[in-house]
Amino acid sequence: MRKPSFYLFDDSFSALDYKTDAKLRASLEAEKAHAALIIVAQRISTVKHSDKIIVLDEGKIAGIGTHEQLIKDNLVYQEIVASQEGQEVSEDE
Repeated sequence: MRKPSFYLFDDSFSALDYKTDAKLRASLEAEKAHAALIIVAQRISTVKHSDKIIVLDEGKIAGIGTHEQLIKDNLVYQEIVASQEGQEVSEDE
């Protein structure tokens, strides 16, 4: 069987608790060498380590960048992060 050139996860991680989400993302790291990972998510913790994040606001692109760039320069992203603070469980727990 041939390996895919990309994987698409459309809000698949939202049904998972934070700990399982983190474990699944860690297991997908090896696949990044062979295929692109496209993750559609509402949780910042799911996408914050991505190479590139596209922020949507009312269906329009509101920003593109890394977590660090967006947290510094993008108001929409900053608001999303602020609304989710305190909801995460440590990935090590």
